[in-house]
Order: sequence, then C-alpha cells, then structure tokens
Amino acid sequence: MPARDRDESGRARNARPRDGLGRPLPYGASGVDRQPEGIVRAPAQTLAEAQRLLDDGRPFHAHEVFEDAWKSTDGPERELWRGLAQLAVGMTHALRGNGKGAVALLERGASNLEPFRSSPPHGIDVAGLQEWAGALVAEAKSRVRAEPVAPRLVR
Repeated sequence: MPARDRDESGRARNARPRDGLGRPLPYGASGVDRQPEGIVRAPAQTLAEAQRLLDDGRPFHAHEVFEDAWKSTDGPERELWRGLAQLAVGMTHALRGNGKGAVALLERGASNLEPFRSSPPHGIDVAGLQEWAGALVAEAKSRVRAEPVAPRLVR
C-alpha cells in the first residue's frame, strides 16, 4: 500500500495538483494554486476574497475561504458561513456536471441561510443568494449540465 501524502504537521493531505474546480490531476501535472487553509479573516475580507474567486470561475476555492470562516466562527453566524460554503460547493458540482450533487448542496446551503434572511449580516444579499440557488437548482434538475454564473455576495 503506497504511503499517504502528508502536510508538514503530519496530517493526511492529498498533494496531487488540482484543476480550477478542485478536481485532482495526475502527479506532475500543472494545476492551479491551492487556496491556503486555516486563515482567519474579517467577514469583509472573507466576502471579498470569495467573490474574487467566484468571479474568476473558482467556486471550489471560494468554498475553502468560506470553510475557514465557518470553522473559525462560534455562535449563530457559524451556519451563515457554512451555508455560503455549501452554495459554493453546489456551484462547483454544477460546473463539474454533477446535477444531483449541485441540487443537494444548493438546497442545503440556501436552507442554512434562511435564519439570516430577515436581518442579513455583513451586507450579504441572503435573499438574492437564495433566489440564485433556487434558479440554479431548477437548471440543474432540467439539464445534464448547468452553467452557473457567479452570484453577488453583497448587495
């Protein structure tokens, strides 16, 4: 059995290069830079970095930015960041042609944003994101491959 890839702290971590949608490529292939993990950002920084990645067609990497916020937040906003991460993963699945995965993650993400709809924190356009997710769900259910356009995170 081959040895597992490990990071500098000894944690199992796949070192294969990845494409822009986070899919592993063969060892030695040219991939895109990975998003650094474990960075604690202010909410505005998280939203700006994630929006940049979404606009660049890299929702998998935006999900990792949201995941950092989710994992470093305690309290009620934790579910906000989790929901945003799920929307980004849903978009990733749609771009990869996985309609079933897209629907599941987009619906879950939109549901996790619901408690924030009446009073959205950080200027996040919760209602707009839920509408965007609903439209992408409908597209993913009706086609083999959805072609999502990046949502606007902040009004």
